[in-house]
Amino acid sequence: MRELSKDFIQKLPKTDLHVHLDGSMRFDTIFDLAKKQKVDLPSKTHKGLKSIISCGEQTKSLEDYLRGFSITLSILQEEEALYRAAFELAEDAANENIRYMEVRYSPILHTDKGLRLAQISDAVILGLKDAEKAYNIKTGVIICGIRNMNPAKSVMLAELAIAYKNKGVIGFDLAGAEFSHQAKLHKDAFDLVLKNNLNITIHAGEAYGPESISQALHKCGTHRIGHGTRLMEDGDLLNYVNDHRIPLEICLKSNFHTKAVQSIKNHPLVFYLDFGLRVTLNTDNRLISDTNITDEYMLGINELGLSYEDIKNIIINGFKSAFIPYKERVALTNSALKEMSDLEEKILNQKIFIEEKI
Repeated sequence: MRELSKDFIQKLPKTDLHVHLDGSMRFDTIFDLAKKQKVDLPSKTHKGLKSIISCGEQTKSLEDYLRGFSITLSILQEEEALYRAAFELAEDAANENIRYMEVRYSPILHTDKGLRLAQISDAVILGLKDAEKAYNIKTGVIICGIRNMNPAKSVMLAELAIAYKNKGVIGFDLAGAEFSHQAKLHKDAFDLVLKNNLNITIHAGEAYGPESISQALHKCGTHRIGHGTRLMEDGDLLNYVNDHRIPLEICLKSNFHTKAVQSIKNHPLVFYLDFGLRVTLNTDNRLISDTNITDEYMLGINELGLSYEDIKNIIINGFKSAFIPYKERVALTNSALKEMSDLEEKILNQKIFIEEKI
């Protein structure tokens, strides 16, 4: 039996449309910044800290999954740290041939030491832009409101996103604990964003059912759905999402960690693909879920039986769903198609496109 090799998947051009800055740091950077900032970490060893931050099968819920963020946020309260985290995330993404990445975070979570929202935004955008100069990657920033915070803070963050439109920010999101914190309570923020023609994506259908997705679509005007794992529970809504070509930002490993699904094999990704939904594959949190985009695709291959045609479809969906102007999306998509075609021919000729499974 033959299988797609990890080396080949890593070489393919890819996107990551759903990745959190504060959930995607390097362990070495956490230790280094903690030392410089004199922040006490709960463990002084890589293994010990990983056991606290990175999730596994023992993780029980979205709330449980979010526990590691208090550690990363404790050392992301200075401009230098924010710049470094952004630059290194783009560097890591470029090293596995992610050509386009959208980084999301909530600036309000980085104000503990008195940084202003503009200082925070400038540091993150500069880190990403400097990485773009050093590597073959394009990036954008998505500002997040937080579900369990006062909706007035979401309005303030929406105003920030609008101020930075065309200056690095390409969208607005609502993240945080989904259950019992309804998106429609933040409608004023989304109305403001829509009025200013900014893109919207909302975490929905992960810790709560299809009603959460319906609110994101019909009350808040979202253009993409973050996760959407439980969309399959409402066939009528699923058809609406499919008919309107609303992309789903699927994150396999984190969906298992948050128990949106009980196992990777139970994930509805294949059903969504077969039904024709615009599915994209993303990391969510590289550090918290101990993953990268190549690993996410390999999970799809090994656990869900994705074919190469499925992989190509998902990759192209990612480029088509990017929050960038239409002409730029077309150019990126065509470039990715050509790169995949060239890589197929080159690697097939070298006979390393597939490996023998023993």
